Amino acid sequence: MLINGRKVMTAIGKEAVSGSVAVRPLGLEGDEQADLSVHGGLGKAVYAYPLEHYAFWQTVRAQAQVSLWDSPLAHGSMGENLTVEGLLEDQLWIGDRLKLPSCVLAVSEPRFPCFKFNAGMGFSHASKLMVQSGFCGSYLAVISPGYLCAGDPIELIAGPREVNLRELFRARARA
Repeated sequence: MLINGRKVMTAIGKEAVSGSVAVRPLGLEGDEQADLSVHGGLGKAVYAYPLEHYAFWQTVRAQAQVSLWDSPLAHGSMGENLTVEGLLEDQLWIGDRLKLPSCVLAVSEPRFPCFKFNAGMGFSHASKLMVQSGFCGSYLAVISPGYLCAGDPIELIAGPREVNLRELFRARARA
């Protein structure tokens, strides 16, 4: 990806896949993280992003004149490798488990956007809008490896209700 005329390694662009994908302790088979100092590792093996936020990003991209009003964003456009529905940041807590038919994932921390997110969205204040909106998505650790497939049901198993994902995101963003 070119950023300010400079070639930068990134793995932010994800594409939907068909069929099942292996879920391993360090992430999904075939997925990559370009900068392991801020993405990836055991606590950030999977990045989940709510489908419900896509309309917001489609609108702000059109307002920034980097896309048309009716140009939908493909799943994976936020850099996530798991697009979820019904699992919003204010409903998730650190330690919650997401039980899929063949694997179990745990909410580990919110995602903080970097300059590559701005480039991926096509406008310079995308990261600022993610912070303001709190639409950050969640990093997940792999508790039980297995497989996942688009459309798999996800059961939320409550963990300790001590640290809410969105509250942690906002607190860290202010620091």
